[in-house]
Amino acid sequence: MQVKEIVDILNLKIFGGSQGLDREITGGYTSDLLSDVMGHADSGKVWITLQTHKNVIAIASLKELSAVILIKGNAPDADMLAQAEDEGIPVLGTNEEAFETTGKLYNLIMHS
Repeated sequence: MQVKEIVDILNLKIFGGSQGLDREITGGYTSDLLSDVMGHADSGKVWITLQTHKNVIAIASLKELSAVILIKGNAPDADMLAQAEDEGIPVLGTNEEAFETTGKLYNLIMHS
């Protein structure tokens, strides 16, 4: 499954990094602790978080994550968006909570 497919199915907003919408997704990881994601997320996963600063993209790039989904209607900071554009990592958004978004993503990936 590609990032652009979850954008359409989950009706996600694209904030930036749209050049990475063709990235393949292997799973998801939900956490707001940067150190947790750095230590445990695997490449190809989509990171679900409420964090909106550029360090999120630094970690997403380091871990070779496919995309970042911001929850609860959060929007990225300007420096996060600039970093996402530079790295080609899609930053997506939803008004839903982490629990709902994680469940929907899980169902999509497991049933595709």
